[in-house]
Amino acid sequence: MAGQGGSSAAPQRGSGRGVVISDDWPGYSLDLFTYPQHYYGDLEYVLIPHGIIVDRTECLAKDIMQDIGDNNIVVLCVLKGGYKFCADLVEHIKTLSRNSERSISMKVDFVRLKSYHGTLQLSLHFHQLYPSLCSTVQIQ
Repeated sequence: MAGQGGSSAAPQRGSGRGVVISDDWPGYSLDLFTYPQHYYGDLEYVLIPHGIIVDRTECLAKDIMQDIGDNNIVVLCVLKGGYKFCADLVEHIKTLSRNSERSISMKVDFVRLKSYHGTLQLSLHFHQLYPSLCSTVQIQ
């Protein structure tokens, strides 16, 4: 594929719902993008362009809408790193819900995880809000 950072094929949609990026994928050439000057010299390639992330997030929202049927949604956002993705996903779901024949009720909540030496701790607030989830899900 011309203009890419190497000779390997571009990421392909897998047999499931995801995109498969092979370990030897060289990324996209920086010549294909504009980016802030303060990154010059620090970047070698673009692995996943923003537009692809936006498109895949919208596809995920469509998959969620299709899979949930008439059920309501509880979205748990893992702070702090997941906030932007979660907000974008929720916005796509809201847009799809507004433009469909059914209205989906959605509750968004946040959980903060802490990990120390291979252990994972959920906040007391999370245990109080979702006791059934804590008893049925094992976190390793």
